[in-house]
Amino acid sequence: MEPFLFSPGLRDFLMFNAQKIINQAFQLHQSGQIRDAINLYMKVLARQENNAQLLYFLGTANFQIGQMKLASEQLRKSARIDPKNPFTLNNLGSTLQALNQPEAALASFDKALALKPDYAEAHCNRGNALKDLKRREEALASYARALALKPDYAEVYNNQSQPLQELNRLAEALTSCDRALALRPDYVEAHNNRGGILQALNRLDESLASFDKALALKPDFAEAYWNKALIMILRGRYLEGWELFEWRFRKADLRAHYHDFPQPAWRGQEGIQGKKLLICSEQGFGDVIQFCRYLPLMGALGAEIVFEVPQPLASLVSTLECPLTVVVKDDPLPAFDVHCPVMSLPYVFRTTVETIPAKIPYLFSDKGKVEKWRDRLGPGERPRVGLTWSGNRDHKNDANRSMWLQELLPLFDLPIEWHSLQKEYRQPDLEILQQHSGICLHQDDLHDFSDTAALIECLDLVVSVDTGSVHLAGALGKPVWVLLPYMPDYRWMLDREDSPWYPSARLFRQPKAGDWKTVIQSVRQNLETFVVTR
Repeated sequence: MEPFLFSPGLRDFLMFNAQKIINQAFQLHQSGQIRDAINLYMKVLARQENNAQLLYFLGTANFQIGQMKLASEQLRKSARIDPKNPFTLNNLGSTLQALNQPEAALASFDKALALKPDYAEAHCNRGNALKDLKRREEALASYARALALKPDYAEVYNNQSQPLQELNRLAEALTSCDRALALRPDYVEAHNNRGGILQALNRLDESLASFDKALALKPDFAEAYWNKALIMILRGRYLEGWELFEWRFRKADLRAHYHDFPQPAWRGQEGIQGKKLLICSEQGFGDVIQFCRYLPLMGALGAEIVFEVPQPLASLVSTLECPLTVVVKDDPLPAFDVHCPVMSLPYVFRTTVETIPAKIPYLFSDKGKVEKWRDRLGPGERPRVGLTWSGNRDHKNDANRSMWLQELLPLFDLPIEWHSLQKEYRQPDLEILQQHSGICLHQDDLHDFSDTAALIECLDLVVSVDTGSVHLAGALGKPVWVLLPYMPDYRWMLDREDSPWYPSARLFRQPKAGDWKTVIQSVRQNLETFVVTR
């Protein structure tokens, strides 16, 4: 009798039990051995590429190890094959959220909730997407729905504290964090968020204690180290602050914005004489303007400097008084020996409040552009004052630092020629501008910061919330009045009307959170004197 021979296809079927392997992988997945689970999932995927359940597990696993793009592709394919699975749609939304696509994430969460209205986790995630879209009241409504379904949902209490804080509902935000911690005393992120709320309340010792609690639970928690750094610098404890400031490279929301060069990072650990040093820009335009003051000091140490900056800053920073090569961000870089981000330079120079390099001006306007502005503006009979009342709406602290133009209305009957330094306008502000045609608008003529610098050179004063306009005016040595929230950014310190960074600056602070009215009253009184004495 001839031996029984399997056909190749049947042999493979008997030797390859897909569901058994998926079950083994799922057990590994559940036990936290995620990469091992992924390896098994991939074995099955090679033969069952349209298995919706498998793609769901695999996409979820890749999400958990941070492979967001791959996770989104796998979950999206799973949802196409099985569009009625709310769990797939929820997890897809989470990957899109992590990929900074909150609109697409919101749509995915809405689809999940249409299939499963009592899905508390999807309501929570929907709130997170709305929070990122700055739709704060809607976010709070989604969080409330999640809590109605799952009253012991610690993550929701923690997450809703952020929009509450941004709405200046600080007492409610603190209560929400406390509820999260009552449910989960070891909730690291809630301790950190609680510290941020206490900082906003100017309860700084308690704030530091919350950050320290987070670090006791998670000693490598970069976010808490960063937050501690900001308080140290705010309080003038610069040496401690700049050292902790270096933790920013490990922050989840900043990590992807920094280069990973093969050349060594430099922080002053060795001489720089004769070496080509790449200084990389980082964070906002104002940050680059503030800290580029250190480049002439680097040049004095014998470094050959390459300065990488966003295009709108390239012409402006070229006026620094030191030899340097300016490269526009994302353009090819020349060869270099070592690199350092621009905001690490205070750490390199061990800067204290007393040793801030405050040689002003250190940036300069283009004389040709200045003459064009003077010709355009013509002779002025009244003081010319530049005005900025809001910054980048995507800035994490925008709700705290920006204001509405309507709040400045008490200033506009003064005998002043107002010039807006804004590049963009929000819809409510456009409606106010239509009613106050006396404010000169220049957004179409401000192509980069050198254009704005030339306009500021023609003004007598700049009045601005905490945006790039402040740093530009300060770096040019022009008088600038800075309108600050109750809890200001770390660089403005506490309880002082001047700034060691900008000798030409005068600070106007909110006496309590959200109180712009008192600030504007003080500005008006001082403008009345300014008009008379000019």
